[in-house]
Amino acid sequence: MTASHRPGPPNHPAPAGSLDSTAQLMTRITAQLSSQLGHLAPGGPRRRPRPRPLSRPAARRPPTLVAVAHGSRDPEALRTVTALVDRVRALRPDLPVRLGHVELNHPLLADTLAALHGEAVLVPLLLGRGYHIKRDLPDAAAAAPHLSVRVAAPLGPHPLLAEALHARLAEAGWTPGRTPGEAPGRTPGEAPGGLSAAGVVLAAAGSRDRDSAADTARTAALLSARLGGVPVLPGYASGTGPTVAEAVRALTGRGRGRIAVASYFAAPGRFATQCAAAAPGIAAAPLGDHAAVARLVVHRYEEALASAPMSHPAVTVGV
Repeated sequence: MTASHRPGPPNHPAPAGSLDSTAQLMTRITAQLSSQLGHLAPGGPRRRPRPRPLSRPAARRPPTLVAVAHGSRDPEALRTVTALVDRVRALRPDLPVRLGHVELNHPLLADTLAALHGEAVLVPLLLGRGYHIKRDLPDAAAAAPHLSVRVAAPLGPHPLLAEALHARLAEAGWTPGRTPGEAPGRTPGEAPGGLSAAGVVLAAAGSRDRDSAADTARTAALLSARLGGVPVLPGYASGTGPTVAEAVRALTGRGRGRIAVASYFAAPGRFATQCAAAAPGIAAAPLGDHAAVARLVVHRYEEALASAPMSHPAVTVGV
């Protein structure tokens, strides 16, 4: 008897497409496993690299402080204003500080401004309002269109100048104390009869500008208050006001016998020498590089910056 044989299903080869899909899947799995294993280390998970810190924007450069001196043929004047500028730098080492002169000395203001860029504040080493403040400095600022410039107020009048003037008088040996023969119990500087024995002439350059004269008179009042009420009269080297000699005679006529001359000049020069020669006794040195003056220069700079944003090519402040 012959056994029957059932034929099996036909042995067809697998479609090529399914093999390719399987191979691709295995490749993707292998790649994912490799990526995950790459974050592991023998001792544990590998730390991800720290992101780099964002770079901080560069700090804004403050406007340059340009100290503007008048200028003088006296060589001591340049040394004095240079010493003052050095004091200002010591007070504010964060500020770029430059020096410029209206005339006679180098660097001239125009050259100083030509070498700058960005913003600048002109701080006049001048003691009151006058032609230089009202015309020369604004004109210099306008002639530097590549800069944003602000012109600060002049140094005077201000109590810090009275402080410096008082200190210069004291350095010269002047005090408003009693004179021989005064009875105890009186206010220092008062002679019998209530009249002060002391008087001071505030020697200044002088100007035909009424604002300049008013500023000098205001400084005289501030100095008088600083000295405890000792009378202080302005005397001028030029202009229309009384001269130093005339101011001395006016104080003598009021019964003041000890008269000193306070030198209301930023630096030595011809006018300062001329006024000192007219003193009947003590003549103080100019303001120079006194610490109070350096503080005032910084104050005028900060005052100018606080007054308004620097948006105009040339802005004059406080005049």
